[in-house]
Amino acid sequence: MQRRTIHIDESPIRFDLWRRRLPNWLQRFLPSGGGSHEDHHGKGMFGFTVFLLSESIIFLSFIFTYVALRLNTKNWLPPGISGPELSTIVVINTVVLLSSSFVIQPAENALKRNQLKKFRWLWLITIAMGSYFLVGLLIEWKNLDFKITTGLVGSTFYLLTGFHGLHVLAGVVLQIIMLIRSFIPGNYNKTHFGTSATTLFWHFVDVVWVFLFSLLYLWRA
Repeated sequence: MQRRTIHIDESPIRFDLWRRRLPNWLQRFLPSGGGSHEDHHGKGMFGFTVFLLSESIIFLSFIFTYVALRLNTKNWLPPGISGPELSTIVVINTVVLLSSSFVIQPAENALKRNQLKKFRWLWLITIAMGSYFLVGLLIEWKNLDFKITTGLVGSTFYLLTGFHGLHVLAGVVLQIIMLIRSFIPGNYNKTHFGTSATTLFWHFVDVVWVFLFSLLYLWRA
């Protein structure tokens, strides 16, 4: 019989009491169990949350740089360049991506209730929505009247949308992996950390796009 290992928390701060005062939706991102060695899911989600915070710093540095350049550049758009436009494809892309958060969350909840069939269908729809966004982004790039070498407007636009697009691509790949793993018998019986982390990552990608959309398309020169 395997013995249960307990790590005693000797910190003067009672982390367990502090955690219980937080909302339920926030508790899922923090380790629980009073230092239990078996709390792999809680520790994993906490570590992944810290990783996303570090990613947020990168995005924030790009965003602050973009704002500073916009405010300190007299002629942001070169002559003859209209810049990013709030076209139909951009609006549809945004609606599709943000709506996907309302699809992937029920998918994760279905997995927790062992509703594998429902999980697979909702998860597959999320993959399709993310893929649609990426295709739409490539189409938008193709139709723009400026390139990455077109001054600051080009370099900053392609950097921000490209870096975000890489995160969307990473999220789609993770979702595909989690979907494939759902066909392995008993794979999600003990833990569903992979799907929880992927869901959190997808929400993060959506939130970042709200800020980028506001800066790039709603803030007119």
